[in-house]
Amino acid sequence: MPLKISNSLRTRLLILLSAAIVLTALAQALIAYQTARSEADEIFDYHMQQMAIMLGSGITLKGGSPDAQVQHDEEGFDFVVQAWTADGINVYRTHQSMLPQVGVSGFAEVTLDDGRYRVFATKVGVINVQVAQDLDARLEMARKLALRTVVPIVLIAPMLMLLVWVVVGASLKPVLLASRQVALRQADELEKLEEATLPDEIRPLVHELNLLFARVRKAFDAQQRFVADAAHELRSPLAALKLQLEGLRRSADTSTRDIAMGRLTSGIDRATRLVEQLLVLARHEEGIVNSMPREYLPLTEFTKQAVADVAALARERSIDIGITTADEGSILVAKDALGILLGNVLSNAIKYTPDGGTVDVAVVRTASELQLRIEDSGPGIPSSERERVLDRFYRIAGASASGSGLGLSIVKSIVEFHGASLSLSESEKLGGLKVCIAFRLEL
Repeated sequence: MPLKISNSLRTRLLILLSAAIVLTALAQALIAYQTARSEADEIFDYHMQQMAIMLGSGITLKGGSPDAQVQHDEEGFDFVVQAWTADGINVYRTHQSMLPQVGVSGFAEVTLDDGRYRVFATKVGVINVQVAQDLDARLEMARKLALRTVVPIVLIAPMLMLLVWVVVGASLKPVLLASRQVALRQADELEKLEEATLPDEIRPLVHELNLLFARVRKAFDAQQRFVADAAHELRSPLAALKLQLEGLRRSADTSTRDIAMGRLTSGIDRATRLVEQLLVLARHEEGIVNSMPREYLPLTEFTKQAVADVAALARERSIDIGITTADEGSILVAKDALGILLGNVLSNAIKYTPDGGTVDVAVVRTASELQLRIEDSGPGIPSSERERVLDRFYRIAGASASGSGLGLSIVKSIVEFHGASLSLSESEKLGGLKVCIAFRLEL
């Protein structure tokens, strides 16, 4: 069964860093042990060389006879030293046992009855000197020296692990504080989290979280505004519907009932239109449009279809509506949003144009823009009111046509979403309102 590491970042860091410390300590201890043993061997070899040279220089011959041999056998002495003349006469040794004579100078290893020895042979003047050391004793001393270098590493490793535990805990403390702040918040508490004290690795995550809080707060605010606006705007239509329904209930004859029924139907239509406009506005304010897919659309062809959709409404009032200029060009837009925009602009133009009037639509291409122009022969909008009519629920005092005051506000929202520009002015040709929406062309 594979080992599963905890999802906790703190636990993972502690486990991985502790494992790294243990493995590093083991590797360092092994290297130190081997290095210390190797250095100890070099030191022992150096001492053997110096001992051989010193003893060879200090031995004096007395006629070169066997009587000149000196025996010096001591217990606990790890070195065996022997000296011969050039004729092979032993003139000095430290032990009773004899070492085999090595004819070549340098180091070698020999095996005797009491164990294995490392031997160094050299010639000092006329004296051949051999110095041997018991390999078991040599290995034991080297091992002790090596262990002395390993002990500090073994003691430091747990201290490093404790230090890692403290450092990891202190480093992740800001993250724990941030998570605790989020955990203790209520659903409507969307203030930003503190970013300045966070580590660089965590700050981008908290920054994005703050941006999410801002978007959620914006959606909450839009929802609250929508509820408040809907309650405010629907109060009057619903009250009117209630009165018209009461009038219908009290009507005594068929003609009075027909009149009341017509008024009730008109009131329902106005309320339906208001609800539709409120829902469209809410979608834009809550950012739903931002998720709509964009595509390149030929503005002229799309505009022709929109004009055809409202042609029946224009014919009912004998309004002449048509496209005067149809330049070619495509723009990157959300198809549904563009349909809402054209529907609102054309519906407004027809609504405020008197019976028998004219509505001209043009798609004009310039060097860097594709402009949609809608002109009508209606009363227009005074220059002092042109900014305010873009606000929600604002209607010009004394306006003949009924409405909710949301159409141009929705148009403005869609225009801003597409990075286009919207301008209202007086139509020089027809005398009414001229609406110009300019989309930037991608060169």
